[in-house]
Amino acid sequence: MKTTGLKAGGGETIFGRTKTELLSGLTVALALVPEAVAFAFVAGVHPLVGLYAAFIVGLITALIGGRPGMISGATGALAVVMVSLVAQHGVEYLFGAVVLMGILQILAGIFRLGKFIRMVPHPVMLGFVNGLAIVIFLAQLGQFKVVGEDGALEWLSGTPLYTMLGLVALTMAIIFFMPKLTKAIPAPLIGIGAVSFLVIGLNLDVSTVGDLASIAGGLPDFHIPMIPLTLETLWIILPYSLILAAIGLIESLLTLNLVAEITETHGGASKECVAQGVANTVTGFFGGMGGCAMIGQSMINVTSGGRKRLSGISAALFLLCFILFASPLIERIPLAALVGVMFMVVIGTFAWSSFRIINKIPLSDAFVLVLVSAITVVSDLAVAVVAGVIVSALVYAWESAKKIHVRTSINKEGSKVYELEGPLFFGSVASFQELFDPKNDPDDVIIDFKNSRVVDHSGLQSIDSLAEKYTNAGKKLHLRHLSKDCQALLHKARNLVEISVLEDPYYGVAADYDKNYAD
Repeated sequence: MKTTGLKAGGGETIFGRTKTELLSGLTVALALVPEAVAFAFVAGVHPLVGLYAAFIVGLITALIGGRPGMISGATGALAVVMVSLVAQHGVEYLFGAVVLMGILQILAGIFRLGKFIRMVPHPVMLGFVNGLAIVIFLAQLGQFKVVGEDGALEWLSGTPLYTMLGLVALTMAIIFFMPKLTKAIPAPLIGIGAVSFLVIGLNLDVSTVGDLASIAGGLPDFHIPMIPLTLETLWIILPYSLILAAIGLIESLLTLNLVAEITETHGGASKECVAQGVANTVTGFFGGMGGCAMIGQSMINVTSGGRKRLSGISAALFLLCFILFASPLIERIPLAALVGVMFMVVIGTFAWSSFRIINKIPLSDAFVLVLVSAITVVSDLAVAVVAGVIVSALVYAWESAKKIHVRTSINKEGSKVYELEGPLFFGSVASFQELFDPKNDPDDVIIDFKNSRVVDHSGLQSIDSLAEKYTNAGKKLHLRHLSKDCQALLHKARNLVEISVLEDPYYGVAADYDKNYAD
């Protein structure tokens, strides 16, 4: 008898899809352990604080987030902000800041602020992925150091170094070649398992997860942050919460866009903001350090075949199982295997096409790409993205300012007609003023805005200023084809507008003219 079996879409059975999602989640969970522990150390808190955050944030965002398949957890970008708060006020203030951070992120989602991620230009996106790839790479170098006799960290050398490099290379080779043989099991999981068995079987003396810290623990307990509920406390945690919320959302939304591009699907930005906020609010009440999307683990999940919410949910639940039951086993995994996995993530994340196109794209775009990458490495992601957007906006304004020009002619009535082309805004007002000659123009002048658009307050003010110059010169000025919005906001030039109902455009002007101006 012929059976077709249950299908999950695209010809894949439900069983096959479920197996892929679970194995992908297991691979991600293994990679989450050392990252969460390391970031907890960076923030100055107990390793379990980082692990609980990875579990809770990962589980909630997987359940209700805007991008199935994306992985969230404790991240280094947030940890470096938390360290000073923990050092000055203690871990309870951190929990309070994480709760407030979550509330701010929920509000950002409710007010649909996530849509503004569309304003991030492509060069900034390339700089983001390149910068994070470098950050992930540099973070792994710490595994090549050991504590010396004087208590300071020093680089491995001799046999320990060669052993570490060999195991890392073996892991990377397995991950690279295994998909050519089979895709039934995620290659990173095979790499971790093979190298772990090799190390345990040969009793090799290498660093393991257990050398970082013990990951054994119980279920996270509900815990209201033990901080005074006063305005003074609010002013202490608010600056940190604002920064954490901004960094968390920027990294999450950029990762969402990246994963959506790779998987050729769409993600909900505002929905992801709410999910991140709910996750962090809950985390703060269960003793976690908060988190956001993790580009490294998200890439591991995607390349391992994870596409559905099940992969993220299973990753979080596997991580909880590691904490509750399997810590002795997980602590024996060699760090070299996990470093090899992360190095392959770096190779897959870095936009190598940047080197190919760097000489073909505009110089300003190349500068933005390099700038964002550099700031991401030396400072933090939020500063890098904001700087990149500002520079891109200024470049756009400068280029747009060059596009304003006029065509002049004399009509049959003897009036001089200026046909304006290009946007009139703060960047182009100086050029706009230079296009006209009130002193030498004839007594009757017409400025036609049919092929132009007044964008902001500066443009309106420039029209008023030009009208005053013609009036002072004793000449008549007529303004044609201005939108009704412009007509209403003009002060001195309002009475000079020629109304053309059929041809006047309609658009809004981003201006805040003084409504108390007297006519």
